[in-house]
Amino acid sequence: MVPVKKEDLRTLVTETTKEVYEELTPHLVQLINQTHRNTNLTEAQKQDEISIHMMGYVKSCTNEIIIEVLAEILGLEDEDEE
Repeated sequence: MVPVKKEDLRTLVTETTKEVYEELTPHLVQLINQTHRNTNLTEAQKQDEISIHMMGYVKSCTNEIIIEVLAEILGLEDEDEE
């Protein structure tokens, strides 16, 4: 869907955001669980690691959302789909 109105673009971004967050969330949960189980870290270190994981998650999601929305608008395909 190539948006022709702001509302169309808003819908595209919202749907893409939901998909990306759903796709990447399991990996974040796995990283957080691994950090909680790491007995070599203090509680403060664990919280620092989790904060880093969360920042990376948000950055990754944001990048993927931008890529997916632009690809949709520009009609770009993945290399393996060609």
